[in-house]
Amino acid sequence: MKRLILSCLALFTCLMSQAQDLLLKRNGDEIQVKVQEIGLDVIKYKRFDNQEGPIFTIAKQDVFMIKYENGTKEVFNQAPATSAQGNYGNQVGYGNEQKNLKLSGPRIGFTVLSQRYSDNINEEFNTDVNNFMTQFGWQFETRVFTLDNGVSGLFEFVPLIGGLEQGKFLPSLSALIGIRGAKGFEFGVGPNLSLGGAGLVLAAGTNFQSQGVNFPVNFAFAPSKDGGRFSVLFGFNSRR
Repeated sequence: MKRLILSCLALFTCLMSQAQDLLLKRNGDEIQVKVQEIGLDVIKYKRFDNQEGPIFTIAKQDVFMIKYENGTKEVFNQAPATSAQGNYGNQVGYGNEQKNLKLSGPRIGFTVLSQRYSDNINEEFNTDVNNFMTQFGWQFETRVFTLDNGVSGLFEFVPLIGGLEQGKFLPSLSALIGIRGAKGFEFGVGPNLSLGGAGLVLAAGTNFQSQGVNFPVNFAFAPSKDGGRFSVLFGFNSRR
């Protein structure tokens, strides 16, 4: 299992090693590009997946940040003009258009149960669940806002099914409210519902991106009076 985890991490690192810039528009769109020129009013770029193709031009006022391949970023503070009939949120100076971006994708990983927790589950449901179990599920993510410094507010809903390798069907549901930094580090907290009852889940991780696809790696801990559960989840998601 350790070799599998290391292999997955190596794969994610390899995917991120490709030289690419990330252009973030004020409406929330993200484009993988190679920046060619930043002028007074426009930015010229080529699509990362077609670097031999044409040069595109975008108004500078429509872009709020560029994340360069070396990890540095450039924020453009010039906000787009708004008319009297425009969005009220922009008129009061929220800095960029607020748009709920929705992403979703599969999750796979494993959970380790404390001995007391697994003993209580086995006794209550008359079963024989092992302390180690696989997890399969799906993540539904809504990006509520993105600040000019790249920090995003998130809401995530994650249903999982554990224990399939043991012939068991052990569902769990988590709803998290969290924050993701400009470099991909994220953390969140929220309610969790499982066979062991209702409780709290704490999660942290990072989010790699390549070719417009996100590759999250998350660590979660669900404490309870009967011990707790520690989970590691991998996956990918893209915009719906």
